[in-house]
Amino acid sequence: MIDKLSIFGLILGLAAILGGQALEGGHISSLVQPTAFLIVLGGTFGAVMLQSPFPVFMQGVRMMGWAFRSPKVQQMPVVEQVVRWSQVARKEGLLALESQIASMPDPFARKGLQLLVDGAEPDRLREVLEVEVTVYENHLRNAAKIWDAAGGYAPTVGILGAVMGLIHVMENLSDPAKLGGGIAVAFVATIYGVGLANLVFLPVAKKLLAHVGRLVSLREMMIDGLVSIANGDNPRIIESRLLGYLEEKPKTVAKVAAKPAAKPAARPAAR
Repeated sequence: MIDKLSIFGLILGLAAILGGQALEGGHISSLVQPTAFLIVLGGTFGAVMLQSPFPVFMQGVRMMGWAFRSPKVQQMPVVEQVVRWSQVARKEGLLALESQIASMPDPFARKGLQLLVDGAEPDRLREVLEVEVTVYENHLRNAAKIWDAAGGYAPTVGILGAVMGLIHVMENLSDPAKLGGGIAVAFVATIYGVGLANLVFLPVAKKLLAHVGRLVSLREMMIDGLVSIANGDNPRIIESRLLGYLEEKPKTVAKVAAKPAAKPAARPAAR
């Protein structure tokens, strides 16, 4: 699903900066400096590549799209699925769930269900699955943090670009025609560094980490449900427990949790 708030926020930030430049009587074209942009962007990503293993860097680049298109985190289908498993296990036993393992598209759910069918103790089941969740979380968090690192490097590289521009100015003091370009690169490089860090890199990092937290919470909910089934808990109790994980608990929760009350049997008419 497209995250309209992220798109609007980015547009608003850029519009505020460019609008302020125009209101002050400056020309927006003066902020367009390809040399400064090359210095800041190239230097920043060079530093990020140096600090990151290749798989982590590529995963972070792929995750960039999550800032504008949220990954699917469907909690209600997981709740309904786990409740169905608990009902089958309660009526027919855990071995009855074996037929559903092959049809599970999610490898994590498939592994958890297999452990459940194999008769793993609840504590052992939780321990095995939590190790996998920890590895999964660390992998995604490390990938998301490349944007946090970029936000730290960009302003410094912008200052480096500014110093390089001033050096160019000092070398051409005898040629006034070249002074303007050097000064423009110097100040615009700083703007690019600070602007990219605070309008793009750091916000993207925070957004990605928030999505990672939601994905991990979904797996923790799955673990909780599987452990409850292994403990033999009542399906209604399992459902109520899992509904506590929902980010939104409005009318949808009431529809899922509430069961229609049985109508009292009609009493025979007294003769």
